Amino acid sequence: MVEIVLALLAGAALAGGPLLWSARRATRTARTAAHRATDAENRADAATRRALAAEEGARAADARGRAAEARHTLAEARHTLAEARLAAALRETVHLAQERLPAATTALTHPRTPVPGPLDPAAGTDEFHHALDAALTAAVRAVLAERERTDAAARAALRGAASKIQALLIQVRSLLEEIQLSVDDPRLLALDFRNELTLRRVQSLAVLSGAWPGMTREDSPLAELCVGAQSRVAGYARVEITNHLREPRLAVAARAAEPVAIALAEILGNATAYSHPETRVVVSIEQGSSGALVVVDDMGVGMEPDQLARAGELLDGQAEVLLTELGDPPQAGFAVIGLLCRQFGFGCRVEPSPYGGVRAILRLPADLLTLTDPAAPLSALAPRPITQTAPVFDAGDALPTRKRRAPRIPRQDAGAPAGHAPLAAPTGQTPDRARTAWSALQSGTLAGRSAADPATSPEGPAATEGDDTP
Repeated sequence: MVEIVLALLAGAALAGGPLLWSARRATRTARTAAHRATDAENRADAATRRALAAEEGARAADARGRAAEARHTLAEARHTLAEARLAAALRETVHLAQERLPAATTALTHPRTPVPGPLDPAAGTDEFHHALDAALTAAVRAVLAERERTDAAARAALRGAASKIQALLIQVRSLLEEIQLSVDDPRLLALDFRNELTLRRVQSLAVLSGAWPGMTREDSPLAELCVGAQSRVAGYARVEITNHLREPRLAVAARAAEPVAIALAEILGNATAYSHPETRVVVSIEQGSSGALVVVDDMGVGMEPDQLARAGELLDGQAEVLLTELGDPPQAGFAVIGLLCRQFGFGCRVEPSPYGGVRAILRLPADLLTLTDPAAPLSALAPRPITQTAPVFDAGDALPTRKRRAPRIPRQDAGAPAGHAPLAAPTGQTPDRARTAWSALQSGTLAGRSAADPATSPEGPAATEGDDTP
C-alpha cells in the first residue's frame, strides 16, 4: 500500500512543482506513519510477549506457592513426628534410668530378678534402641567393676584383721589349756567355750576373705571331728551324734581335717540357730564304698524353695560371694561351706528334712579319707560305732592306711603381727582332743556344781549364740 502511494506521489512530482512538494511531504508523512505502525506492531508484539511471560510467571508463581504449601505441610508432619519421637525417647530414657538400670544391678546379686525391656520396641529407630542397650550394658559393667573393686578392698581389710584376731585367739586357747592343767575352776571351761565360739566366727571371716582357715591338723578321726564341731556351737547340748561307721578308725586326711571341722560347725550352727531350743539336732555318720557322709537333721522352720535354690548355688561353690552383699549381720554360713567345698574337694547339699526342718548332707570322697593307727586311742567323747540293723550303703572300702604323724606347727598367717610365732598343739594331741579330754575329766565335777548353781554351767545364759547363718 505504501509503495502505491509513493508511486502516485512520484508521478505527481513529475507533473509539477507544487504537487512535487506535496508529494514529498505526503511521502514523508506516509513513511513516518509506516514507521509508527511498525513500532506499534513491535510494541504490540512486545506486549504480547510480556503478557505471555507474565502469564508464565503467574503459573510458575502458582506452582511455587503450591510447592511451598506442600513443603510446609511436610515440615509440619515431620515436626509432629519429631515431637512424638522425642516424647518416646524421653519416656524410654526415664524408663531406662528408673526401671531397667536398677533391675539390672539387682539382677547381679539376685539372678532371678526380671530386667524389663523397652516400653515400646516398635517406637523409635533401631539405632536408638541399640544406643539404650549399649548404655545399659556400659552401666552394668561399671557397676561390676566398682563392686569388684569395693569387695576386693573389703576382703583385704577383713583378711588382715581376721588373721591378727585369729592369732590372738589361738594364743588365748593355748594359755587357757595351760591354766586348766593347774587350776580346777569351771569358769575356765566357760571362758574356753566362748573363745572357741569367737574363733569359729573369725575362721569363717578368714575363709570368706580368702585366707587360710588358720589351723593345721594331723589325720583326724571323723567321729572326733564331729564332736569337735559340736563343741563350737552354743546349742551343743541339743546335738545327738550317732556313729554308723563300719570302721571306727576312719579319718579325714590332714589337709582337709580343719576345713571339714569348720564346715560341720557351720552346719550345726545353722541347725541349732534355726530350730526350737528344746528340739534335738540329729547327726548321723555314715560310711559307704565311695566315701563317708555326715547327715544333719534339725526340727526347725525349714527353708522356702527359693532359699533352698540359693543355698544350693552357694554350697556348690559356683555362685559369686561378695562380702558387701552378705547382709548385716552377715549371713555367711552357706557361703563359707561352699568356698571350703570348692577348695578342698568335699561336697554339701541341703534339702527338706523328714523331721520338718532342714537336712544338710556333707559328703567326703574317698581321696580325703584314711585310716588312723590302730594303736592311737580315740577320744573318750567320740561316739562309738553302733551295729546297723540294715545296711545303708554298699559294703567295702578301699581306703589307704596312714600312720599318725607328729603335730605340725600352724603356718604363720599372712598379716599376723611380726614377732608373734603361732603356737603348736601339745605333743601327741590335737586342740580338740586336749579340750575334750579335759572336759571328760571335769564332767563329774561340773555336773555336781551345775546342779547346785546353774550359773556355773558353761551353757549358761551368756553362752547363747545368735547364729548369723545361713
